[in-house]
Amino acid sequence: MTSTDIVDIWAGQYDLPSWFTEALDVPREEEFIVVGGQKVHYFRWGKRGNPALLLTHGFLAHARCFAFIAPFLAEEYDIVAYDLAGMGESEIGAEFKSEQRGEDMVALADALDLFSGPVKPKIIAHSFGAGVALTAMELAGSRFGGLIICDLMIMRPEKLMAHFEKGSGSPGSGRSDRPSNIYPDYETARGRFILSPPQDAQSPFLLDYMAYHSMRRVDGGWTWKFDPKVFHRSENDQVKWMAAPQRIADLPHRLAMVYGENSTLFDADSVAHLRELGGTHIPMIAVPKAEHHLMLDQPLAFVTALRSVLALWDCSQT
Repeated sequence: MTSTDIVDIWAGQYDLPSWFTEALDVPREEEFIVVGGQKVHYFRWGKRGNPALLLTHGFLAHARCFAFIAPFLAEEYDIVAYDLAGMGESEIGAEFKSEQRGEDMVALADALDLFSGPVKPKIIAHSFGAGVALTAMELAGSRFGGLIICDLMIMRPEKLMAHFEKGSGSPGSGRSDRPSNIYPDYETARGRFILSPPQDAQSPFLLDYMAYHSMRRVDGGWTWKFDPKVFHRSENDQVKWMAAPQRIADLPHRLAMVYGENSTLFDADSVAHLRELGGTHIPMIAVPKAEHHLMLDQPLAFVTALRSVLALWDCSQT
């Protein structure tokens, strides 16, 4: 376990569970690769040549949200978790368009030779990252072995409009022209780190872990790692989120949904809505007691759900 994962600034506050420390002890690579002219930061676990998994995260998060999830899959798979453009340690271009993210996901899989094995790589993506993965599947779904969508915001049109009208932004909303704040010290910066949508931290040590790795030192103090350009939108957000349920139901490739039983963005009515649109073939698995942030709420139950889907798919490889 490296000091970049467990840091004195917070680790001494907790009696860390063995499953967490052992997960961070599992060997991994940390590298950068250039995709579309921009540096992409990623981690890699497991053995090259094993079936590949490509993992990505929600809005303003980073690949370390899988740092304590991927190790539980590393014995059987070759796993890559990467930072989306402009988040974590990955760069973002000056003229970056949000629809480019799906193209970049396919290009990253190509660049890291994830398509070279006899088994097609599978994608596991959370929230905003699942929207990126949905686009990647529409572009190159025949090259992938399936997509596990983890708590992507899915609502009926009237419910979604009510969500927007009460002032709740969509994943990825914000202002691209507002520079990131600089805080005088880590404690002040940490006090500004909150989950979106807001919820209590079921595992405070995991929240602190994510908070620390969401920030960086700069002249004058601490600031966020994400680039404000990630808030730029070249399409209408509401139209995109309205279309998402039908896009999922219509996708002619292998899919599964894993969501938090108590999530405010995907719930039992979301399941019913997708079924009504034609998604009766898609398994949809609720993680007990979890809200939107599955890996922070119920990490081991989340791993179990992922393992279950992957095991079923592995029994019927195409």
